[in-house]
Amino acid sequence: MTLVKFGNNRNRSVSPFFSDVFDSFLNDSFVSDRLASRVPAVNIAETENEFHIELAVPGLKKEDFKINLDKNVLSISAEKKTENVDEGKKYSKREYSYNSFVRSFTLPESADQSRIEADYTDGILKLSVAKKEEAKVQSREIVIK
Repeated sequence: MTLVKFGNNRNRSVSPFFSDVFDSFLNDSFVSDRLASRVPAVNIAETENEFHIELAVPGLKKEDFKINLDKNVLSISAEKKTENVDEGKKYSKREYSYNSFVRSFTLPESADQSRIEADYTDGILKLSVAKKEEAKVQSREIVIK
């Protein structure tokens, strides 16, 4: 995977005003917070016996999640709809909010797809994917003859 960093080295062949407008829009804290919150952060770790996947997804309930396995692709999605209604004396205000995401992970051949567990506690969705017995690291001492 290649990471490309966009810095202050702008291509000035485009109008400076055009670049400044988009820079200010994309660097606006409200917009960047909304864009960053679309996909939850993930931590992936591997131990001797299993793989661990953790997603930071606060504010959801375990009923909001769907976890599917299609061949060797593990997909985690969530959908939350909220409606805030504030009715005052002479006005009515309604705000709708709809949040959703999908994260997909390709499981390695060493993963035991029949032994996947999920737990949601304190805003962290934790998945454990067991390894197949033949994939576990077996250590032994080799005797020199």
